[in-house]
This record gives sequence, C-alpha cells and structure tokens, in this order.
Amino acid sequence: MRPKLKFWLEASVCRLDSYLFSLPQTEEDYIPYPSVHEVLGRTSPFPLILLPQFGGYWIEGNNHELKEAPEADQPPCPASLVKLETNSSAKIYRKQFMGKEHFNYYTMDAALGHLVFSMKYDVIGDQEHLRLMLRYSSYYSHIKDVLLHLQLVCEEVNVDRFYPVLYPKASRLIVTFDEHVISNNFKFGVIYQKFGQTSEEELFGNMEESPSFVEFLEFLGHKIELHDFKGFRGGLDVAHGQTGTESVYTSFHNKEIMFHVSTKLPYTEGDSQQLQRKRHIGNDIVAIVFQEENTPFVPDMIQSNFLHAYVVVQVENARTDNVTYKVSVTARDDVPFFGPALPDPAVFMKGPEFREFLFTKLINAEYACYKAEKFAKLEERTRSALLETLYEELHANSQSMMGLGGDEDKLENGAGAGGGGFFESFKLMMRCACLPASPPPSSPPRVSSRFCATERFSAIFYVYSENPTSFVSV
Repeated sequence: MRPKLKFWLEASVCRLDSYLFSLPQTEEDYIPYPSVHEVLGRTSPFPLILLPQFGGYWIEGNNHELKEAPEADQPPCPASLVKLETNSSAKIYRKQFMGKEHFNYYTMDAALGHLVFSMKYDVIGDQEHLRLMLRYSSYYSHIKDVLLHLQLVCEEVNVDRFYPVLYPKASRLIVTFDEHVISNNFKFGVIYQKFGQTSEEELFGNMEESPSFVEFLEFLGHKIELHDFKGFRGGLDVAHGQTGTESVYTSFHNKEIMFHVSTKLPYTEGDSQQLQRKRHIGNDIVAIVFQEENTPFVPDMIQSNFLHAYVVVQVENARTDNVTYKVSVTARDDVPFFGPALPDPAVFMKGPEFREFLFTKLINAEYACYKAEKFAKLEERTRSALLETLYEELHANSQSMMGLGGDEDKLENGAGAGGGGFFESFKLMMRCACLPASPPPSSPPRVSSRFCATERFSAIFYVYSENPTSFVSV
C-alpha cells in the first residue's frame, strides 16, 4: 500500500514570540519608582539595578545573598542550559535543500509582496514528505501549526502561478539571502561605574581604570593595539588612531567580539558629555556595566536609541583567589526574555564557567533585542529590500536562460524578442557533437562527453550514442 504523503512546511521568517503587554500608560498613571538618590539615602546594601521612575524596563537577578560561600569547582548552572540562541530558520535551506534535488519558484503577491518558494521531495523511513519553504518579507504573520502553514501556501497566497527558477546558480543567491541575518561578529559596550556615580556624564567621564576593573577586562579578553589590527574592529579606527590606541578583543565559539571600553575611548577635555565615547557605546545594542562598589545603575542614565539591554556586573573580593561577581540584567519592555537564566542567587565565581555564561548571555541579549519594535521594523525593511533584489535576480537570470529580452517579455508568453540565451547557445553546441547516420551495429551503446563553448556559455556536452568516438566539428 502506498504510504500517505505528508507535508513539511517551513517559513524562513523569524517571527516574534508572543508576549502579553499592558496597554500604554501615561506618566500620570504610574506610581513612580524611587529615584537612585532616594535609594542611596537608605541603608545599604543596594540593588545592582533600579528601574527608571516611570518603568519601561524589566530586571532579572535581584537576589545576591549567598547562604554559604560558592564552591570554585561548581558551575553556576547546568552546562546544558547555557546555549547560544540562533536563527534556526536561516540555515534550513543550506541544510535541507542546497546540493540536493529540489525546485525553486518565485512570484509576486498583491498582499504579501515578493515570494520565493522552495520544494523538495523527501523519504524518511517509509514515509514520503514534501518539504516546502516560503520566503516573504513580513515579520508579523503568526503561523501556529502545520494546517495554517498549508493554508498560507494554498489559500493566502493569491497568485495565478509560481514561475520556475531556471538559473543554475540560484541556490547561491537564495542561501545568501537566507543567511543575511547570521553574524559571527559582535560589539558590546563596557561602562565603568564608580561608587556614587549616577549620571551619564559621570560614567563617561572616568579616565582611570582601577585594578579590579583591569582584572575584569583581562577576564573578558585580550588587550590589543588598534593600529593595523586585522580582526573584527567593531567600528573602531585601526588606521589613524581616532578611536584610541587600544581596546579589548576576544573570540568565542568561532565568533569575534570587540568591546567598546569607556575608559579606552578618547577623552575630550572640556566636553562634559564625552561625545567621542558615547558615539560608540551609545550605538551598541548591549552593554556591560562594571560596578566596583555598591551603587545602583538605572537604565535611563544613558540616553540612547540603540542600547536596549544591560548586563550589570559587581565585583567582590577583587584580586584575590575568591573573586566573585554579582550579576543582574535589565532590558526594555519590548525585548523578550533571553537565556541562559541567572541562578538564584545570581553570584558567580570567577572562572571559565562564568565566562561561558556571560558571553552566551551577551550574544543572546543582542539576538533578543532584534525582536524589539525598533529593530524588528528595521530588519523587516532590510529583508523586504533584499527579497526584492533576490526576486529580480532570479527573474532576470531565468529570462536570460529562456532567451527572453527585457521586462516587457513575460514568461507566460513562452517566447521573447530578445533572442540568444541558453537555448540559442544550446543549438550551437549541438553542432559540436553530431551523431553518425549509420553506426556499426556491433558497437555497444555508451555515453561520452565533450567540452563545447559559445560566446556566452561553456559546457561539457554528454552524448549517448552507438559510437562515442565519432564527432564532427562544424
């Protein structure tokens, strides 16, 4: 009995996770949180992070009270929970389609815009499958199950037909589009907060690095000279020294990370805002705030349209064999939660386990911030423009293969006035390998090949014939 055919449908868009948010409120509706100055007037210890007076952020990791000293050889949380979050849909085409027999199509939908569709037949065990992948620009369509995927492909796409992609190098174009969201380079800010500092001007005005801060920077990575630096530079000047002479750089799981350290960026005398420093850190998406002593950090201390998440680290027992770091995390309300989750209490021994945890948290924070409204809209516009470019390249190259002329020649016409193309060249190549009229009956059928070329195409031509040694050049 023929096995039942199933469909696997995969969408290559990263859809926003579903989160419930309350309706927007005005400042009059809020009961303000206490200000940092009010909190500092109370008895310590103070929290690592305070919410702004009118909210807008969430906090993870408020408990830092240890009942007993942490063991140096005990990891902060199970290694299986420390996972880098990735865009799983971005590599589906490379893993499941590229290099395997499949079909690509493209079309234009009045509502959804440019569409590029891939289809592959699979047999897994005794079950037949069709693996379908549809690319479109919107990030705001929520598809919850296979049935709705099927409805998307069969019903919501209101087009007369999909055009087949005939370009031999189409897979390269498609995989480049799919993986444009994957990055192996990251830049994070590092802000030094001394005791009692509660303003942006004070944070960016620090010139000296304490021994405990230097120890933390050495923990993060290597101090490198910027001049002629060959690795990922994170927007820093490596030719003329306009962004300082040194920085902190590291690699982590085949990813390059450059840190924008506030004290290593140029300090400008007479500039209370230190715009040279803010220009780089204010354009980062995630930043570390290093606290030498117990002074709360408030996320709105730094005015930035880009900074969406902060990882606050407070040192204890610095420059000893028992260095520990308290950690809290804060992010804007429209940034979804990101792992790995902080342990309770959120206190870490200095060591490779904490470094693995911290870097994973930083990278996952940046991926989560991309789902915030500001970055999601920007990415949708970028994706839409790239998808339009992909559509046009597939269309133009498929037309060229068919010998069609310009935009006025439509595929449904079946012919064009442009002439040339692959099929005209194919006719010329056919003359390179003419079969004999009456081959010897004793010759066994064989397949031979010969290289042929025209002005636009070159190919190895395979000829199935009774006498493969007989070629006639024309």
